[in-house]
Amino acid sequence: MNTKNIALPRLNNLSPTMESTALKLMEEAGELAQAIGKFRGMSGERSRHEEKEVMEHITEELLDVAQTAVSMMFVLEEYYGVDIDQARKEHVEKLVRKGYLGL
Repeated sequence: MNTKNIALPRLNNLSPTMESTALKLMEEAGELAQAIGKFRGMSGERSRHEEKEVMEHITEELLDVAQTAVSMMFVLEEYYGVDIDQARKEHVEKLVRKGYLGL
């Protein structure tokens, strides 16, 4: 199985809740969608950006989404007792059952 491992820090100086983090996740996902759509010319506007610049911006927005998702994982662990490692294992098992992964 080919994987991409990413480790992002727990942010400090914040007091996130599940609700505030979910809203932030949606905001960041919207910014990612905007970057993909607008800079790829899907908004009807002509893109004035070079491909490399566009991909760098999309990558930045994708990492913002990932950071916010990781922040929500910390919230779920710390405030609700969720075992993220176990949930990840169950997630992979679900992907196998659905045929998305052949192990």
